[in-house]
Amino acid sequence: MTLGYIIAATLFGGVLSVVIAAALTVGVLSRIVKGLVSLSAGVLLGTSLLHLLPEAFESDAGADRLFAALLAGLLFFFLLEKVELYRHSHHHEGDDPHHHHAHGFDAEQAGRGGWSVLLGDSIHNFCDGLIIAGAFLADPTLGWVTALAVTAHEIPQEVGDYIVLVNAGFSRSRALLYNALSGAAAVAGGLIGYFLIRPWEDVFPYLLVVAASSFVYVAVADLLPQLQRRLHLRETLAQVLWIAVGLGVALGAMALKHAA
Repeated sequence: MTLGYIIAATLFGGVLSVVIAAALTVGVLSRIVKGLVSLSAGVLLGTSLLHLLPEAFESDAGADRLFAALLAGLLFFFLLEKVELYRHSHHHEGDDPHHHHAHGFDAEQAGRGGWSVLLGDSIHNFCDGLIIAGAFLADPTLGWVTALAVTAHEIPQEVGDYIVLVNAGFSRSRALLYNALSGAAAVAGGLIGYFLIRPWEDVFPYLLVVAASSFVYVAVADLLPQLQRRLHLRETLAQVLWIAVGLGVALGAMALKHAA
């Protein structure tokens, strides 16, 4: 059953994001991405700080070693992003009223980066699959909570990548196909994680800490900076509301976990 859960959870985020991208126009996607970024920031912070880290620190692993794993995880994802292998790109034309580059400039930049986006996204999805597998092996309910957090981040990320690919000259169907294939890397990560990690129960707390470091890094280094723009009061309140909704989702999942 655990293996089936892992496959279902790793498929869900990629499929859902592709379905959303297929159903909506680029203009609509450009508008909803902003709300989804705020929502996913709340879900990621709530899941990492209220679920994964407390679960890890309740184990027999020493706090000093877990904090060392947290530090190592943050530095690891920082270095991966430095070499553009861990890429979270939500930029698209028209997302900034002060963006003065010519239309052709964005298309040219996206054209050079289209394939690197797919490569970085595949590696990112593979890592997500490993994280989901480790969470399910530690506790099935925690696995679903982690999968929810991954899915919350995957939707705006995949939608943003889809917009970049379209700007790069990919046809709509081709961009969706490549996004779907990239999402399949999460399933591969989940399968490999299940068979490689399962015999090593002692490493589960460290995997949870690494998962938490991934979520914290994405939220603090990538998502929240995108929200730090000079906005009208109404837009700022909308951001805060969506972050609160994301935290509420994480709290609700925690309540379900304790009730289970």
